[in-house]
Amino acid sequence: SASRRSFLPTWLIWTAGFLAFPLAGVAGTVVAGRVDSLLSALIGGAVAGLVIGAAQALLSRRRLDLRRWVPATAVGMGVGLLLGSAAVGYRTSLAALLAMSALTGLVVGIAQAAALPAAVGRRRWIWGAAMPILWAMGWTATTLGGIDVAQQFTVFGAYGALTFSALSGVLLHYLLPIGA
Repeated sequence: SASRRSFLPTWLIWTAGFLAFPLAGVAGTVVAGRVDSLLSALIGGAVAGLVIGAAQALLSRRRLDLRRWVPATAVGMGVGLLLGSAAVGYRTSLAALLAMSALTGLVVGIAQAAALPAAVGRRRWIWGAAMPILWAMGWTATTLGGIDVAQQFTVFGAYGALTFSALSGVLLHYLLPIGA
C-alpha cells in the first residue's frame, strides 16, 4: 500500500525529467553537430545519453544508481544511435526514425537493464524489451507534433520526451517501486 501511495508523486517527478531530453539534444548537437555520420552519431548520442541518464538517475528517488545508470545510458545511446542512424542512412522519414529508434532503444534498453538494481531480478528483461517500443513512440510523437526532424537531432524533442517519460515512469514503478 505504501507503494501505491507513493506512485503519483514519484511518477510525476520522473515524468518531469522529460525536460532533460531537449537539453540533452542541444548538448549532443553542440558537441557533435547533426547526426549525419558515424562519429557524430556516436559522440552526439553519448553526450545526450549522459545528460538523460544523469537526469533519470537523479529523479528516480534513489532507485537508480547514478554510477551505473549514467554510463550505461551514455554508452547505450552512443552505440545505439550509431547503429540505428547508420542502418537508415541518416534519413529522417517517420519510417526511418522508427527503425533507427528501435535499434537505439534496443541497445539503450540492454545497457540500462544491466544497470538496474539487483532487486529487479529477472524482470529486468521487461525494461530492455520496452525501450525499443518507447523510443519509437518518442520519435513518432515528435514527428507527428510537427518538429523539423530533418535537422537530424540526437534525441526526440519535448513531445516525444513527455510520452517516453510518462510511460517509462509507469514501468519503472512496476519494476522498482519505492520502498521495495
